[in-house]
Amino acid sequence: MDMCFKNGGIYKFWLIYFCMIIGVPKEIKEHEYRVAITPSGAVELAEAGNRIIVETSAGAGSGFTDEDYMRAGAQISERDKIFSDTDLIVKVKEPLPSEYNLLRERQSLFAYLHLASNPGLVSVLMKKKIAAFAYETLEANGALPLLRPMSEIAGKMAPVIAAYYLQKIHGGEGLLFTGVEDVPAANVLILGAGVVGMSALKVAYGMGANVTVINKGADKLLQIDEMYSGRVKTLMSASDNIEAEAVKADVLIGAVYVTGAKTPKLVSRELVARMKKGAVIVDVSVDQGGCVETTRPTTHNNPIYSVDGVIHYTVANMPGAYPRTSTLALTRKTIEYIKLLAKDGVENAAMEDHPLRSALNTYNGKIMNKAVAGSI
Repeated sequence: MDMCFKNGGIYKFWLIYFCMIIGVPKEIKEHEYRVAITPSGAVELAEAGNRIIVETSAGAGSGFTDEDYMRAGAQISERDKIFSDTDLIVKVKEPLPSEYNLLRERQSLFAYLHLASNPGLVSVLMKKKIAAFAYETLEANGALPLLRPMSEIAGKMAPVIAAYYLQKIHGGEGLLFTGVEDVPAANVLILGAGVVGMSALKVAYGMGANVTVINKGADKLLQIDEMYSGRVKTLMSASDNIEAEAVKADVLIGAVYVTGAKTPKLVSRELVARMKKGAVIVDVSVDQGGCVETTRPTTHNNPIYSVDGVIHYTVANMPGAYPRTSTLALTRKTIEYIKLLAKDGVENAAMEDHPLRSALNTYNGKIMNKAVAGSI
């Protein structure tokens, strides 16, 4: 049996059920202001018998103070203690190299990991035999509930970002995304019709763009045809279709995702060179490697670069630009699975037919996800 702590004091009774110590470090990725657990989430976890330790100022970027967390039953501590004194580390983004040494042997980790494009982190997790659960591979009822909220935000951001970088002062075409009377709006090509693609479509169409969606499956394209009464061009994913539409596009949005695996390269460097000068690529798929051959990760501090005159926006944590919205949307989904992991324990989550099993990427020195293993 163990003791749990609340508001700096010890409960007046011994717990007769499992108590997990959960650590919430402050995110250190550049311009990442989200936090993995909100004060209301801390209340739920504490009421379930868990001890929560939050790093000083971890919630500040999302509008939550240390006092908010203390009132919720969490303890506030320094970074080293977060990693050294906890069973489970809950983050938003993957650990960065400066955090690798802080991870303890056989500790558990729950975060967006995107391991297919990060062999260095895979090596650390395996060497330390860490049970690493990835938000982006967790499947429940045929869906990806922890990926969906951030995909929706990133998808809705993409046309807005593209419109901004079409300005001539940023190296863009100087084309107004919405168009004006007698001057057509931008041609927007969206690759993929999942959550990101459908969200991007909704905003781009609402802004008045001429939108084309290319997708591998016909069902989603039929759905788009019905939803937009044929006013959105839809095409099956084939190299000739992608090539024909890319050279006409003012904006190309990469919205391709294969669960756990590297994103297929649908747009070659040669095709980028044939695109309009000043066109804008927003590759939301960058976390898994990107669907454009010229994609490389950037940050909010230095978000764009140009290849053959084509602007590339490839920030790997796009939703971090809107931390209040993103944190609330994400944690409302993750909290139930954090509670399950704390209640059932890592062993049960790793071995039983459990939604968390699909999230398990590494365990006891082995890669547990086939797609990740096939990409490393």
